[in-house]
Amino acid sequence: MSEETNDEVGREEFDSGASSTSVLEHSLHRETVESSDLNNTGYGSLSNDGIDYSSDDKVDQDGEDLPNERSSNIQSAADHIMATLPVLLAEDSRYVPPHLRAPKNGEDTEVLKLRRQIKGLLNRMSEQNIENLLAEVLALYRVNRRNDVTTNITSLIINGVSSRSSLLDSYVTLHATLVASLHKLVGIDFAAHFVETCISKYEFHYASLSLHAPGTNHSEPGEEDQGKECMNLIVLISELYNFQVISCVLIYDLIRALLAGTLNEINVELLLKITRNSGSQLRQDDPLALKDIVQLVQTKVVGKDSRSLSSRIRFMIETMVNLKNNKIRHSSAQQVGSESVNRLRKFLSGLAKKHHVLAHEPLHVSLGDLHSSDKKGKWWLVGSAWAGDPLVDAKPDNKEQRTGGTLLRLARKQGMNTDARRSIFVVLMSSDDYVDACERMSQLNLTEIQQREIIRVVVHCCGNERTYNPYYAMVGQQLCRTSHSLQVTLQYCLWDFLRDLGESDVGGTALVQSLQDNGNVGETKSVPAAKIQNVARAYAWWVAKGCTTLSILKAIEFTTLRPQGQMFFKHFFAQLFLSSQTPSPVLSVTDRFADALPATRDRKVVESLFLKLTTHHTALAQGMYRFVSRGHLDKLTQTEEMARLIVWATDVTKETIRVGLDISA
Repeated sequence: MSEETNDEVGREEFDSGASSTSVLEHSLHRETVESSDLNNTGYGSLSNDGIDYSSDDKVDQDGEDLPNERSSNIQSAADHIMATLPVLLAEDSRYVPPHLRAPKNGEDTEVLKLRRQIKGLLNRMSEQNIENLLAEVLALYRVNRRNDVTTNITSLIINGVSSRSSLLDSYVTLHATLVASLHKLVGIDFAAHFVETCISKYEFHYASLSLHAPGTNHSEPGEEDQGKECMNLIVLISELYNFQVISCVLIYDLIRALLAGTLNEINVELLLKITRNSGSQLRQDDPLALKDIVQLVQTKVVGKDSRSLSSRIRFMIETMVNLKNNKIRHSSAQQVGSESVNRLRKFLSGLAKKHHVLAHEPLHVSLGDLHSSDKKGKWWLVGSAWAGDPLVDAKPDNKEQRTGGTLLRLARKQGMNTDARRSIFVVLMSSDDYVDACERMSQLNLTEIQQREIIRVVVHCCGNERTYNPYYAMVGQQLCRTSHSLQVTLQYCLWDFLRDLGESDVGGTALVQSLQDNGNVGETKSVPAAKIQNVARAYAWWVAKGCTTLSILKAIEFTTLRPQGQMFFKHFFAQLFLSSQTPSPVLSVTDRFADALPATRDRKVVESLFLKLTTHHTALAQGMYRFVSRGHLDKLTQTEEMARLIVWATDVTKETIRVGLDISA
């Protein structure tokens, strides 16, 4: 081993920055031993060519002293290492956690490269290539750290949307579609991070907007451009709600936060933006909360002169009231935008056919949950710590739950013995109108058999009202327009009611035989007259408006009717004649006011009700002819005008049946 090699070994030991004293001492000891061994052996005096250059003076080929120089080099290297040893030990012995370590240059390059890739994908995203772009984003998740991809996508989308300029809703909707797709395919952790960052960014811009509002000491030039960030972000949040990334709870919390302050221009514009983008979905998901919001808006302007309110505030109130009453009308531009949204929704619904979907439900987080996430934790993330107590946080004594508990007790009192019937009863009693009731019933996820209970509950409630309520007739009419099976259920409910009135032969041979075996035939219940009249009026309306036909009476034998049955059909036919001539379900043959009666009478409507019976149900037509001829239906009326209407309709009915059956007068 040559001297140059030994010096290089010593330098390498020094340059490597060894932090152990034993390693340094071993290195110095090894170099000293190797040097002494070379001098003590015969190899130290030989060169590479085998010539002996040694002499008594120990000089090299150039005549310089080797031992003294080598000793000085070793000593200087050792002194330098021992001098820097405390610094090396202090730096290398301290442990630094991975998340606190300074990133290396290679890591910075990878993150920047990833960010450029994502930014390039977002720049060329369109409705036509969003599926291919989504595949490329998923490929980035497979080759990079999930946190890096999620963080960069979130920051790029939010920074791009929170621009200080008005953005097209289609641009924001497209980015919301990408977020909804990643929510389904990447998982709920992506949506949670994105929603939390988006809400934080929105609140930051909203707070700065209120700080620099016009008229304050902090207002700055160019304030007309302020508020665009909040407007664009609120569009993004509402589209995330439309695409089932978040639930209506967060949207209603944002609306309440806007209404907590004054109704200034920016708050009104934000409320209008939410109402236009997500109003129909909000009404469908939670109409009671929407009703409370409308009442809150009206209370904020109560006592104020309408002329002192700005046109935008009046327009916002009108829009919300129309939304509550389901009277929203979309312009042509909004219809074009809704077509694009429908295509994107179809794309999202088709992801399950090509990919494995990880998230099926929206995030049911509230604004309070996001604000307290640093204290209580994030309960919506699996594996995340949570310090909340559901028993303490629950507030069962609120208005809605008290109302729901009262209705449930009332449902049990009314004999609603199944969960389906109780749910239908609660919806029926708590709805704003018949349209709201039908929409909420369609969301109960009832089976086909359970849906038949809707008509039974409607007929039950209609009959038990003290005075006739046309609300139940309108609910039944709306439901029968969309379902043929409910029309059949109307027939069976009527037969059940007639058996309660004592008409034991109604229902077919098999049913009558079953009732005879059980000993229930011949049992006549005492039904109140008000219930008989209410049910008769409801069925008369349904027949007059085409929900069902008179063929539902094919099992009735009009010649053997019992007293209660005769009373029912007298009111039924009289109300049928009246309902065929008026569009209002409120009018009754017993009313004392004749001003609401139509001035003209439509003969064709009455003829169409009975004409089909003469060809398909001859026996039923003959029975009706005898009953109408001898029923003296005009005696039920209270005014002469109403009596003349009933007499006219009776004559038209008799003539129609007589001509159809070729019966002599």
